[in-house]
Amino acid sequence: MYTKRIYSLKNMVRWTRWETVLFFFIALIPTLLFEVFGLTWLQIPWTPIALVGTALAFVIGFQNNAAYGRIWEARKIWGGIVNTSRTWGMKVNAMVTNEYADNPVSEDVLQKEIKTLTYRHIAWMTALRHAMRQRKPWEVFMNHKSNKEYEKEMHIPERLNTLEDELKPYLNDEEKSYVLSKGNKQTALLNLQSNHLKSLKEKGLVWEFSFLELENVLEELFTLQGKSERIKNFPYPRQYATIGSYFVWTFILLLPFGVIPEFDKISVKFIDDFPLVSQYFIWAAIPFSIIVSWIFHTMERIGRAGENPFEGTSNDVPISTISRGIEIDLRQMLDENNDEIPKQYPVVWDTQM
Repeated sequence: MYTKRIYSLKNMVRWTRWETVLFFFIALIPTLLFEVFGLTWLQIPWTPIALVGTALAFVIGFQNNAAYGRIWEARKIWGGIVNTSRTWGMKVNAMVTNEYADNPVSEDVLQKEIKTLTYRHIAWMTALRHAMRQRKPWEVFMNHKSNKEYEKEMHIPERLNTLEDELKPYLNDEEKSYVLSKGNKQTALLNLQSNHLKSLKEKGLVWEFSFLELENVLEELFTLQGKSERIKNFPYPRQYATIGSYFVWTFILLLPFGVIPEFDKISVKFIDDFPLVSQYFIWAAIPFSIIVSWIFHTMERIGRAGENPFEGTSNDVPISTISRGIEIDLRQMLDENNDEIPKQYPVVWDTQM
């Protein structure tokens, strides 16, 4: 999915509210122990904490760059699917003809063959996007409480409809049973396309050169499908994701013990000029710690949001919207009535599905 604004401030605060409350208590307890109970020995020199923060910044930066790379690669793959699908629709319309047929058929028969090839391609996209939305064991980002809230409101099509139901408009019963019996259903559909082209070539409805051209398009679709499946089936290395999370929480837990004594030192410097402010200045360490903790944790969490670009989060590649857009284009190429063509999926929370 894709958002016009990754998160507005309001949604960002809502998305991280549970962690923010936790950050508050992590900062409050050491401050109480230091200021109220006089446990002034509960402090850590700022230098080692700064070193941890520096190392953490590099780790988070690496993780975010790697996650963004996966998202961008997935977007380019599906951009290729868009272009190749339109090419398929154009070539099928132009190359399935009676020009080289020994026994020409009626225009209605030609149009039926073209429609079958086009609809089967839409079925292929449907099967592919359903395969991309299947949950993998490492796709746990949506298990978080706030992420579940967004999932309920976004209504991901592949979560609401079964593949069997969505294939009904595009395949006959025999083809549908054949496809659903296979493990890789999108591969089965491309195999049906190839067999269909071979049959049309034998009838002379597709010229041999046109047959090779259309087979090349199917080969490109196989390539794009394989690239998409590679991203889906090979996760972001867990050692990098895990160590980033551990580093963040280590830094967050240590941060107040370095910040509090620093604020205490600052308060001493202006005790003569601003005694009232100096008396309570140490409590400013709490919001400061919360802000710093929130920044580091949110950056790390945004990186995790992009690790699996087909999981179903608001930052994923909008494969449902892309597929529906291609379907609309292909069916308009067939000159179908606009009332018969499905509408695009709605945008929810500035997010395309």
